[in-house]
Amino acid sequence: MSFDPIDHDFERGLGNRRAILGDAWVERSLGNANQFNADFQNLITRFAWNEIWGRPGLEQKTRRAIVLSITIALGRWEEFDLHVRAALLGDDSNRLTPDELKEVLIQSAIYAGVPAANTAFTHAMAILREVGPQIGYELEPSAPLAASHPGVGRAGRSSGRPALHYTVREPRNGKAPRHTVVLSHALGCDLTMWDQLANQLALDHRVITYDHRGHGSSESPPGAYAMADLADDAAALLRELDTGPVVWIGLSMGGMVGQELALRHPALVRALVLANTTSGYPAPAQEVWRQRIATVQLEGIEPIADAVMGRYFHDAFRAAHPGTVTRFRRRVAATDNVGYAGCCHAVGTVDTTARLGQIKAPTLVIAGELDQGTPVAMAQVLAEGIEGAQLEVLKDASHLSYIEQPEAFSAAVRGFIANL
Repeated sequence: MSFDPIDHDFERGLGNRRAILGDAWVERSLGNANQFNADFQNLITRFAWNEIWGRPGLEQKTRRAIVLSITIALGRWEEFDLHVRAALLGDDSNRLTPDELKEVLIQSAIYAGVPAANTAFTHAMAILREVGPQIGYELEPSAPLAASHPGVGRAGRSSGRPALHYTVREPRNGKAPRHTVVLSHALGCDLTMWDQLANQLALDHRVITYDHRGHGSSESPPGAYAMADLADDAAALLRELDTGPVVWIGLSMGGMVGQELALRHPALVRALVLANTTSGYPAPAQEVWRQRIATVQLEGIEPIADAVMGRYFHDAFRAAHPGTVTRFRRRVAATDNVGYAGCCHAVGTVDTTARLGQIKAPTLVIAGELDQGTPVAMAQVLAEGIEGAQLEVLKDASHLSYIEQPEAFSAAVRGFIANL
């Protein structure tokens, strides 16, 4: 017990209460105190606002979200309204944006029930109409059918042949996109390999991902493909989506497509990130690709799936992340045989080395120090052949470097894009 005339628990709690609910509300509450409720005001100020809100273990924005969720679940609508209004009008350090508020309400629909969330949306929209002018937000008509999951994007299929499956994530900050970014996947993968990076970049960029021909939900035309075919596929998609010049991020086969796209359709490429890729294979490696094609055509992909995983991931990663390896193995094995073999031909015959000097787009080359499929020496050829290209080698990464080292890969990409 302290004999200091200042009750520090109360003062600390009062400070937190003011920071979260605002001075006007707190002054009104204190001004309404009387001999009946003063003890209760003292109790909640010391315990709710100091003992709980004063703990540094969670950010105040997180505690706001928790309070909103609990008041929704319990149907405490007066308290909910108080905290919604305070959250929207709070300080920059603890304010919730309308979109963040929406996410709290949507999550509550699953864990507290749709009726509770429905009531919460009604209350929240009433408050948004009231405070919208103060925070620069206006409720605008929007068709539910046009809504898309922000973590997946709006999906579609291109109108050309082959038809390509794609997704588009618009910037979550509600502003015009800084860039349009395209993420292009590796052989035997699909657009989902980029989900985490796509969602990071979609904060302020328009992000497009797509399945190459013969992969995922895209069409698989018969025949042996050339890298020019895959680049022309990409160009047709970008023109259909009216993207303008894009920042192309391609890994392995996706990086080969990016090179050819920049050579054949330079007006469509603002900048390039070429990860774990090459401009050409020596004759022995080309023969290995021909053998892989023959195996797939005769026996399917299953017989080579384990060997592919051995190239995609290093031993330590495979031991530490068996679930991830299983997911990618399942994806490779489920790829259309015709499409996989066709893309193997495009990869095995890639040949841009002599033309690298024609690429004028700013370029970042990323290599994995443990990559056996496209070793660092191949990345150096790219970096030396493209004027001004930067080279970054990621430690403890093999061929699917983004999956093995997502933080380092993302940091390199975001740093590069920030300087464009």
